[in-house]
Amino acid sequence: MPSFDIVSELDMHEVSNAIDQANREVGTRFDFKGVDAKYELNESVVTMHAKADFQLKQMLDILMLKLSKRSIDVQCLKIDDPVIVGGQAAKQVVTLRQGIETELGKKIQRLIKDSKLKVQAAIQDKQLRVTGKNRDDLQEVIAMVRNAKLDMPFQYKNFRD
Repeated sequence: MPSFDIVSELDMHEVSNAIDQANREVGTRFDFKGVDAKYELNESVVTMHAKADFQLKQMLDILMLKLSKRSIDVQCLKIDDPVIVGGQAAKQVVTLRQGIETELGKKIQRLIKDSKLKVQAAIQDKQLRVTGKNRDDLQEVIAMVRNAKLDMPFQYKNFRD
């Protein structure tokens, strides 16, 4: 029986390379001279440090540019509000979302059921397995999920006939 998995994964090696490039660019830019601005990556959380919140906005633009150049969808970013620390510094936390959470998985499952296609969707940990008898139905599900505005990047893996 044909099946495939809907997943949301990030290549963390590419993420760390993008963070390194962004740190290098901030270190060489003229408008960041004398400012202790930097990015820190801890697992899937990026913390940006700067002296003012407008610099954090510039750093966020640099980060998004570097991530998109490395084929990482910026929809996976959950951006928190900047926090002023001690009047002399500002910090902002950007979380990289991975995996399909249960709530989003149920939303996708409902979308697939409402389409009246002869497929089944099952939530398995941080992914969704879609199974059906007809390969064309599975391809329709992929097209439908791509067209749905679900605010998360998805990959379609493990397609089996």
